[in-house]
Amino acid sequence: MNFNQAEWRKACSVDGEFREAARFWNGGLRLRMDGAALSLIVRDGEVISRDATDDDVVIEYAGEASVWSDFLAAKPPRFHNDLMANLATGSGLRVLGDSKMHAQYYGAIMRAVELLRPALDAAPPRIDRKEGQYDAPVGRYVHLNLGGHDHRVYFEEAGTGIPLLLQHTAGCHGSQWRHLFECAEITSRFRLIAYDLPMHGKSLPPTTKNWWTEPYALRGDFLRSVPLALARVLKLDRPVFMGCSVGGLLALDLAHKHADVFRAVIAVEGALRIGGDLGSLSMLYHPQVSNAYKARLMDGLMAPASPVALRRETSFVYASGWPPAFVGDLQYYIDEYDLRSSAHEIDTQRVGVHVLSGEYDYSGRTELGRAAHEAIPGSTFTEMKDMGHFPMSENPAAFIQHLLPVLSRITA
Repeated sequence: MNFNQAEWRKACSVDGEFREAARFWNGGLRLRMDGAALSLIVRDGEVISRDATDDDVVIEYAGEASVWSDFLAAKPPRFHNDLMANLATGSGLRVLGDSKMHAQYYGAIMRAVELLRPALDAAPPRIDRKEGQYDAPVGRYVHLNLGGHDHRVYFEEAGTGIPLLLQHTAGCHGSQWRHLFECAEITSRFRLIAYDLPMHGKSLPPTTKNWWTEPYALRGDFLRSVPLALARVLKLDRPVFMGCSVGGLLALDLAHKHADVFRAVIAVEGALRIGGDLGSLSMLYHPQVSNAYKARLMDGLMAPASPVALRRETSFVYASGWPPAFVGDLQYYIDEYDLRSSAHEIDTQRVGVHVLSGEYDYSGRTELGRAAHEAIPGSTFTEMKDMGHFPMSENPAAFIQHLLPVLSRITA
């Protein structure tokens, strides 16, 4: 590993992002490749100039030279852009150390590794707004009876034409879709409606239920009831439904169970089954681990070529959410949802089905999206190169170019 250890330590000690993530950290990081190693020791958040010893509590990542070579490239290949992406996909790295400390300081760990990479020359997003200019969407609240309780649900809308309901990802809210609202090619043909699920964003919990006395877990029947109720209450004439991640699974779920309500569904990062072990995700909602952990994990689901400012905005929304919401939404995403034995029943003569998958997404992988497409006769599939799990917010300009042909197909 041909890196100057002193220069690496200095880079970390003056980097604002690392320093913010490493606050109060007493421990360190060791990167091991074959017989070589780099170490970084931190005391009360400050980098100190010495090697790690057996007395230091360190997190260690180890792998072969070829794996580190890919990982430390300016533009790492798929599943080598993030440490957790590499671990989750079995792509060559191994980790040792205290799991709680790993979660508490994952942002600092990952930033330290990023500082070993050559800088990626990525253009920042253009900002064309002037002072005093209004964005297109208008927000409102509507009352929905869901599960026998009154829910005050927030939504934003803009555009005219075919209604297009927009469902956010797990633990997030409708602001993820904000860039689509400003695209005249879309809003001239579609009425966009982005809503916050109950207990997400501006959709506050119901006042008629003691929701704080029980664990939060999102179930399919409740999740499906939200867009169905919105379509009914807002008197939408066979709307299109588009969702991402948990919303992408919901899109296919709705096509299977409620083809009479929707004219088409667009499953962004969709699949027939995600699966996994919910028990292994305990650090996502732990009293000694902050929301910053899940925010940094979300960055690892995005593509390195996506604009950094928009990646950070996407992560910021995750860090701002109600702590139990993300892991609670994964009850549906990981545990309950499974269309593998019934996807062939979806009738694309009644409801159009379109699947879009980002190359760098290590959760709803492109292989899973393609398998969903192949299991649903008459569906379409788009692999989005250089994009990740949140295409509409991490790289909206590129996402819109993939989306427009799908929307044109729907209007036709």
